[in-house]
Amino acid sequence: MGKSKKNRVNVVYSTNPNFEFEVDSDDETSIPFNLQKLYVSIDRKNRGGKSVTLVEGFIGNDEDAKDLAKKLKQLCGVGGGFKNSEIYIQGDQKNKVASFLQKLGAVVKLKGG
Repeated sequence: MGKSKKNRVNVVYSTNPNFEFEVDSDDETSIPFNLQKLYVSIDRKNRGGKSVTLVEGFIGNDEDAKDLAKKLKQLCGVGGGFKNSEIYIQGDQKNKVASFLQKLGAVVKLKGG
């Protein structure tokens, strides 16, 4: 006989025959842009001397972050992406990115020089 593969998360035994096992989802929900506090900085470390604009502090799911990265790449006309909860844009685009994020309503802090 094969084992029954039921989704029993943190429940050992229940006497209720109609008991439903609840699964907590860890999906982050995006908060509105007017409540976001984003940090924009320039990074050159481990990139072969090339400059990259980093946007840190985005709170939300990966899909929303990827959409924002796509909008920023189109605005600046350069490449970039989303990795390790950071949005990176190729080149020194700090002022352009910061002004765009402020127009969207986010609180933007410039880090470094």
